[in-house]
Amino acid sequence: MYNYQSDATQFLNQYLEKNPEEAKARLQHRNLLWDVELNPEDEAGFAAAALPKKGYPYESE
Repeated sequence: MYNYQSDATQFLNQYLEKNPEEAKARLQHRNLLWDVELNPEDEAGFAAAALPKKGYPYESE
């Protein structure tokens, strides 16, 4: 079995063991950035603004 952990990983694991409130804070901060629901009107605007892609992007016109 592969048991190697880098020094950085070991440090982070030890830090999180000593400071369990940081794990909760990490989840809360993650929610701010990644678990966001977009407004349906905004999503429709993004879809309408999308440009069609070329078949081969490096081909000159």
